[in-house]
Amino acid sequence: MKKIFATLMLLSVISMASPVFAGTHGTNGTVSGRSVGAGLLSLLIWPGIGQAVNDNGYEKNVTHAVLGLTGIFRIWSCYDAVVDRKGGVWKNRI
Repeated sequence: MKKIFATLMLLSVISMASPVFAGTHGTNGTVSGRSVGAGLLSLLIWPGIGQAVNDNGYEKNVTHAVLGLTGIFRIWSCYDAVVDRKGGVWKNRI
């Protein structure tokens, strides 16, 4: 049981850093009242909602919503919504 738990912990730590190695980056927009509200929605309710408020594309909204199943992704999605980033690091979808 300890080996399984240790393996899961190791995989989760490795997967947190995987977007860093993707190679492409989005561009930041402007921080506004709307984007701050979208960031709060992404953090507190669900990541896809904050991206929809910022009028991002369908693919980015769905990707954020699906990856929102992981707890740590909510923090990234909050940042992404606050700075109103266009594009992303995983085939320009996140």
